[in-house]
This record gives sequence, C-alpha cells and structure tokens, in this order.
Amino acid sequence: MLKRITAIITAALIFVMCCVPCASAATFTIDEKITSQAVYLLNLDTETVVFERNSEKKMYPASTTKIMTYIIVVENVSDLNGEKVLVDKEILDKLIGTGSSLSNLEYFVGQYVTVYDLLNCLMVKSGNDAALLLAHHIGEGSIQKFIDMMNAKAEELGCENTHFMNPHGLHDEDHYTTASDLAVITRYAQTLPYFNEITNTLTAYLSVDTAKEYPLISTNYMINETSGGDYYYPYAKGIKTGTTDEAGYCLVSTANYSGYTYLCVVMGSPCIDSNGKQIETNGAMMDSRTLYKWAFTHLEIKSVISEQTPVCEIPVQLAWDQDTVLLVPQKAYSTILPTDVEPSSIDISVNIPESLTAPVIEGTVIGTATISYANQELTTVDLIASETVERSKILYFLDYATKVLHSRYVLIAAIVVVLLLIFYIIVTIAYNNRKKRNKAMKDRKKRRRKKGTTNNK
Repeated sequence: MLKRITAIITAALIFVMCCVPCASAATFTIDEKITSQAVYLLNLDTETVVFERNSEKKMYPASTTKIMTYIIVVENVSDLNGEKVLVDKEILDKLIGTGSSLSNLEYFVGQYVTVYDLLNCLMVKSGNDAALLLAHHIGEGSIQKFIDMMNAKAEELGCENTHFMNPHGLHDEDHYTTASDLAVITRYAQTLPYFNEITNTLTAYLSVDTAKEYPLISTNYMINETSGGDYYYPYAKGIKTGTTDEAGYCLVSTANYSGYTYLCVVMGSPCIDSNGKQIETNGAMMDSRTLYKWAFTHLEIKSVISEQTPVCEIPVQLAWDQDTVLLVPQKAYSTILPTDVEPSSIDISVNIPESLTAPVIEGTVIGTATISYANQELTTVDLIASETVERSKILYFLDYATKVLHSRYVLIAAIVVVLLLIFYIIVTIAYNNRKKRNKAMKDRKKRRRKKGTTNNK
C-alpha cells in the first residue's frame, strides 16, 4: 500500500515539474574570478540559467550525493518521525579507515533512531554513517538495492549523465553527476517534506537520553553567522556541501534577496594544490557567494513582451473592409536580464504564413515569435490574432468562382469541349463536302440522262 501511495505521489510531483517550463538559457558574462570547474546558476523566478560553466561535464559529487539519498528515503517512508532505524555497529564499521564525516551515531549503537533524526544527521552534519544506516534500512538489508533505487530515480528525473555507486559520496570512479543534473535532482528534492527545513538548519540535536544531547552542526558556513567568517552570506539557504580530494569543494545552495531567488551548483573547486597540500579556502563557498552578489546586483527581471504588444501584422484575404490583422503574444513573457539592457537589444523574429483567409477568429494561434538577446535564444511564444475578421460573402463567391474557373478539372473540361467542337466542325465540314459531292454527282447523272433522252428522239 505504501509503495502504491508513494508511486502516486511521485508521479504527481514529476507531472508538476514537467508543467514548469524547462530552464531557458541566457547565460551572461561575469568578470569575477570563479575557481570551480563546473557551475550552474539558475534564476528560480524565471527558470533562466544566467551563468554556467561546464554544466554538462561529469564531475564527482562527494557528499552532495546525499540529496538523492534523502529523496529515496523520504519517498519510501510514510512516517518520518515515527519509523525508527537500528543503529547497527556492523554497518558503522564499514566506514572505518575512510576518513568519513560522521554524526555521533556511535553513541547510539544498539538503539533505535527515527528516520527524521537520521535525515538531520545526513543533511546537517553530512554523516556518512547516517547514509549507510538509511540505505541498509530502506534497502531491506541490501545497500546495493538502495543504490539501484538511486540510479533508477536519476533516470526517471532525466539525469542522463549521473550514476551512483554509494549513498554517501565517498570517491568512486563510476560515481558521478553533472552540475545541471544535480540542479534537477535538487529541484525535485525541494518538493519533498522537510527538505528545505532540514537543509537550512544550522544546528540540530540528537538525544541518547534526557540527560545528554549531541549537537549536529551544519557543514555549510554560508549560513553560519557566528563562525562562518568570510563564507557567511546572509541571503543564503542550505543546501548541501561536499568535499573529497578527487571531487574538490562542492556546494549546492540557494539564496533569496529583494524578491529574487537563485539556485547555485558549484563543483570541483580545488582542495589540494599542485604540491599535494590542502587548500584551506573553500572555493565552492566563495564562488557561490560571488555568484549570488553578482546576480543580485547586475540582473533583474524585465518584461520583454506583454499580451497587448503588437508584434507584426499579416495580410487577410476575403475581408471586405480590412486588409490586415495584428498579431499579439498569446501570453506575456518576462525574463532575467542585465539591469542596463536596452529594449533595442531584444530581437524578435517571427514565423508566420504569408497571408490569412477570412474568417479569422480572435485568439487563434497564427504563428510564433522567437525572442533573443545577445544572439542567445530566450524563448518562443505563440502569436495569436488580436481581433476577429469576418469573411465577405461576395468576395468569397467571386474567389470561389475564380478558383473553379482556374481549376484543373475545369481546364480539362474546357479542352475536351474545344476538342469536341473542333471534331464537330471537322465532321460537319466533311459531311457538307460529301453532301455537295453527292449532289454534284446526282446533277451530272441527271444531265447525262436528260441528254441521252434528247438524242434518242
């Protein structure tokens, strides 16, 4: 029953996501230094990708993997606060020697912890121990089964360049995704219960008993005003950090300021220098901060075209007192653009028929208009007739008659008639000539008979 309900909810969520227009591309130039190898900066208000770098390149995701882990867990547990998981020492021991990020679950061995608390361990503290326990639990004793579910979900979401080998993100050559795929996964996760709340939590607590609590402090310094230092950004929200030597520094986050919201995915900012030494500065956080500040100060939503804006006009045939009709957009279109952009920088190219034939009904889709900026296609909107144009009965009759007269069948019939007429004339002439010859012959015979009778006398 639970699986059936989950399947229905999943299908509904995917349907909703599919109803949202796909992210359009209007990437702009940024002068700031960005250290991350792959970047995907999406304006969520208009679904516009405003900046990207190597967004389709396969990258190691490190602990940003746990966003997908969260998805699989939540979709397979109906009561996150009621369902509990055994903290199994055998499972925790799988991480010995891996240098994993842990979340104090060693203090809970042999006890049961709610799925909700483990999700906090997973996303706030980035606990690999929580990832394995959840995977083992949801996979009904098989972590591989859970991983298969992760890959199936990635495929379902259309992430063609994503493949998971574990639920936590420890390095594996065959464990990869892209910045754009990770954005898709994150957008989906944001529709699930508690995701936004948990991923934006600075400190959560686990209690072994009523006497002692173990804090889970977020690994994301961008949301930590107290100890975040230069990384702290007051408008940032969550979502997930990730770091391995091979993946570098990674971060998925959002930020909201002055009515604008962005999702930023940065991957592959170096954490090891050419000498093999640790780079202390988290470039993913610095890049995200830089990208947000640039977007909030250099970009704004602009109305490009309104529903009442005439785009072009098109000739109309068979209308008595009107030669053309104006075409307008079926819906208004706004997008994110540089604050100093001039209206003349927006290009609109139309794809419409050469003419229309009345009647034309107001609101009928006639063609399309493609809107571009700086040689980048932003979107394509349908163009509709701005008014109804009635057909003239007289002009329609004349046009019909003209078409009939010029039709192939009428032409063939006319040729047949002409040929028959010519044939008739030829036959008539031949008949008359024969008749004349017969009459002449009869006249000659009469004259001969008459002449013979005279001679006999």
